[in-house]
Amino acid sequence: MRPRILAVANQKGGVGKTTTVVNVAAALAESGRRVLIVDCDPQANSTSGLGVARRDITTSTYDVLVLGRPLAEARIPTRVPGLELVPSDIALAGAEIELISVARREKRLAYALEALADDPVDYVFLDCPPSLGLLTVNAVVAAHGLVVPIQCEFYALEGLGLLTHTIHLLRRDLNPALEITAIVLTLHDARLTLANQVVEEVRGRFGDRVLDPVIPRNVRLSEAPSYGLPITLYAPASRGAHAYRELAANLDARLQDEAGALRAPFLA
Repeated sequence: MRPRILAVANQKGGVGKTTTVVNVAAALAESGRRVLIVDCDPQANSTSGLGVARRDITTSTYDVLVLGRPLAEARIPTRVPGLELVPSDIALAGAEIELISVARREKRLAYALEALADDPVDYVFLDCPPSLGLLTVNAVVAAHGLVVPIQCEFYALEGLGLLTHTIHLLRRDLNPALEITAIVLTLHDARLTLANQVVEEVRGRFGDRVLDPVIPRNVRLSEAPSYGLPITLYAPASRGAHAYRELAANLDARLQDEAGALRAPFLA
């Protein structure tokens, strides 16, 4: 069975996107799933957040997307058993310009990920930059579904409207099967009335696509990337670790249910 490919995207920065990628992937790997993160962001936060130094990178997402190197050459293990990474590099910042004259440039990542057709990996997470440029378009075109982290603040709702409009355009023109698999509410401070109102509004607007639990503001979650570790290794007993483990389990259950529903007609 082919791995499930999920793009984690929001054009607004600072919403906990990379934190969600790294910690959900680590929690899934901890539970026995085989997971691959492809860092599509020139800022390389997933790469540094998993303790990979730029000086140690020989092949990156840039080499895969722009130079056409095989994905297998860029995959490296992490300190989390069962979790691999395709690291990013600052060179990726120029990819949109370098690819501008390349035919079918929006499908470069999709073509590279075809190599995973017979791979034992269960999930692939594509960590997108905080923009709706060509790198994010490549990830969304390659993905089976979209995971959207939303910070619990007013401006996040405005950005979500733009993102859903863009998804509609991408579905129409490039990836008809694209759906929002899950919305993850992050950086929640239960003491703030506005934060609770945002949670209620997002749930009212998107229903069961909002994944439980809401991720709280947590000092340990903020500290973990500076140590190059996911929260499950840095502070495994913290509130943040418990929240991301539960979130990962709920995402896994949802995707397994969807996969079962897709297979059912053929098994009947």
